Amino acid sequence: MAATSFKVALLENKPFGKEEGVAMGDVVPTDVASSTTPTRLEGKTMAIVYCWFLGLGSLVSWNSMLTIADYYYALFPNYHPSRVLTLVYQPFALGTMAILAYYEAKIDTRKRNIFGYILFCLSTFGLLISFFAGLAASGALTSGLRLITKAVFDKTDHGLRKGVVLFLAISTFLEFLCIFLYAFVFAKLPIVKYFRRKAALEGSTTVTADLAAVGIRTNDSEKDDAKQERLSNKQLLIQNIDYAIDLYLIYVLTLSIFPGFLYENTGTHKLGSWYAVVLVAMYNVWDLIGRYVPLIECIKLESRKGLMIAILSRFALIPAFYFTAKYGDQGWMIFLVSFLGLTNGYLTVCVLTDAPKGYKAPEQNALGNLLVLFLLGGIFSGVALDWLWIIGNGTF
Repeated sequence: MAATSFKVALLENKPFGKEEGVAMGDVVPTDVASSTTPTRLEGKTMAIVYCWFLGLGSLVSWNSMLTIADYYYALFPNYHPSRVLTLVYQPFALGTMAILAYYEAKIDTRKRNIFGYILFCLSTFGLLISFFAGLAASGALTSGLRLITKAVFDKTDHGLRKGVVLFLAISTFLEFLCIFLYAFVFAKLPIVKYFRRKAALEGSTTVTADLAAVGIRTNDSEKDDAKQERLSNKQLLIQNIDYAIDLYLIYVLTLSIFPGFLYENTGTHKLGSWYAVVLVAMYNVWDLIGRYVPLIECIKLESRKGLMIAILSRFALIPAFYFTAKYGDQGWMIFLVSFLGLTNGYLTVCVLTDAPKGYKAPEQNALGNLLVLFLLGGIFSGVALDWLWIIGNGTF
């Protein structure tokens, strides 16, 4: 989330911060540490690609846990694996994010991100090791990998287990690539160096190590004291409380259905053991598509009231899923899951790209952390409420 406002500027070709900034086609210094030899800002396309891959890496571990739930159900059919795993995971994620949001201005972004990717890599590798040892007896890409690995080993001896092992091996490799990409490649892009130095000049201390890694030092004499005055976290939250509530409600609704309901409450259909895996894949694919829809300016929702109305209207999906699971066929369920993913991705991006506008870099970083804290709060509440679906339909 520390890079949210940076990615917004990349995608929308808009100034980064409160003041009039430099658009993608404007001229800036070749060496961002000096003011000589102007040239065009370079690296926008590669920065978008790298941000996409790093975003993938930040969710591969989470999605790996969700998309191999069919394996856990084969082992522990009566213990609600998809519900238990997500519920156990979330308190730690929420607690960690609360600490990071409180101390965000003092935490080095480079160390935070690299350490995070290392933890992701180790945790996914830990799952892989557990499968090798027999202890176990982000999104569209992870679902795609799971579909492929499940298909490859579907008819072989211990095929489900072999498919999960291959899937986790690929996921671990992707996490390792993210560590390398962030530590040694991403920081060297001209556009990344420019925006990070701009953030430093506006008073951000979290990017110092990232700049030092590419040989850039910022002098105190360069900094504008007026720019370094920033709103407190409390002031930022008050000004953007509706956005925070928006994210909370988006993920309360989504996680009260996905993945627990999809694995346990959708019945048995022609797809058999593939049914839940396909539903999860359809959610992830349409969530991915929904996140790119706001790039079309004419259909991007920017009204704060409009966002709240759209988000509240999604709660009509709860009775829709209930009656479809009870009376509908798999086609209607796939449609509803796709719509759930599409609206989740679309509304999330609309909120996260609109909220940081008009703030300086340190304020955008602080606001991003606060918004993600509410997002995780919504996820935690959603996975807890998800248990209500099994009342009258199963045992705890």
